[in-house]
Amino acid sequence: MNLDALLRVDRAGLDLPLIVEPGEVVVVLGPNGAGKTTALRALAGLLPLRDGHIRLGQHVWDAPPREFVPPQQRPVGMVFQDYLLFQHMSVLENVAFGLRARGTPRHEARSRASTWLDTVGLADRAGDRPSALSGGQAQRVALARALATGPELLLLDEPLAALDAGTRLRVRAELARHLKNFPGSTVLVTHDPVDAMALGDRLVVIEDGRVTQTGVPREVAQHPKTDYIAHLVGLNLLRGNAKGTEVTLDDGDALTTTTAASGAVNVAFAPTALRLGHTRPQGANAWQVTVTAVEQHAHTTRVHLGSLSADLAPAALADLDLNEPLWASVAPEDLRVYESR
Repeated sequence: MNLDALLRVDRAGLDLPLIVEPGEVVVVLGPNGAGKTTALRALAGLLPLRDGHIRLGQHVWDAPPREFVPPQQRPVGMVFQDYLLFQHMSVLENVAFGLRARGTPRHEARSRASTWLDTVGLADRAGDRPSALSGGQAQRVALARALATGPELLLLDEPLAALDAGTRLRVRAELARHLKNFPGSTVLVTHDPVDAMALGDRLVVIEDGRVTQTGVPREVAQHPKTDYIAHLVGLNLLRGNAKGTEVTLDDGDALTTTTAASGAVNVAFAPTALRLGHTRPQGANAWQVTVTAVEQHAHTTRVHLGSLSADLAPAALADLDLNEPLWASVAPEDLRVYESR
């Protein structure tokens, strides 16, 4: 059964249409305060809608003002950002909790919980308390608890946010495997682009409670529609109007591209494609810039130029006086041009 929802919540100003097919993982991506967690709480029944609807197949869960199914009656499994494991219970009892709450006899609940712990590779930790677990192990226990009840909808709220970088890589791969095998609909919220690209079949980007872009990860990464998305996927983004291979930018500057287009367009390019120097280079795609900030990124240095960024190798940086105005340039073949709507 597919999830069909139109989430409208006054408190967060949320207005989010959402359709998720069985077996599909939809990632709701956005900055802090965009309304991501509010959306999950509404789907779980923890926050009633002001308007809109939530349906799973033919079953209506929320349709103000007449229909509202309480959380305990929705076939939903939820993994919270900080996992919310019960510290006074064993790992086994934590996983069995949802089953027991739904009336499953103790022996059967423990048996099914044991099977799920084996599935996530933690059968040997069944008798431990959550305080004895690592962050990655706690995340797997929370996932097992959510899946043990056989939910039709799985909700994950920043499921990897509490993990360190080393653990995150391994647990992300494990989570992807479990989500691939889950037959129901999955909604995962995050502000991390790597988690979104690695785990999502489809991305829904929200900013200030509204959808600004949706699509498969590759499409969103290659054709960002807003400054936030461009920054998220590591691209520079300019806007303008195209006539053939010439683009007049909104600030009046002009660019030459290798892609013919017409009308309002976005122009995206990687920070590595932007060249900096003290003299104007040959070619049309050059303009004067001022350095606003500098930060080290592994083996490169990111130079911020207002709304643009350039990634430079140490040798290239050594030839520049960053306190002076510079010329920025980008080759036409490094520009990606696409419709802005």
